[in-house]
Amino acid sequence: MPTKFKPSQSVFKRGDNKPTITHYYIKQTSKEELIKYINDGQKPKIKQKCLNELTRRGIKIQWKELNQES
Repeated sequence: MPTKFKPSQSVFKRGDNKPTITHYYIKQTSKEELIKYINDGQKPKIKQKCLNELTRRGIKIQWKELNQES
């Protein structure tokens, strides 16, 4: 099964007996959203998944230190 970015979501519509299931696979996620999660996310496991996906796509990441003035 492909790697997931976040859990699947099922939505029930009125009048339908079946739920509509939306899957959030990491290969369908935009580059901007992956980079935003790497910078702001809390879970190291998902950060590593994002880094692996960007590497698979051939995107090189250049790390910079933040200058914190006190």
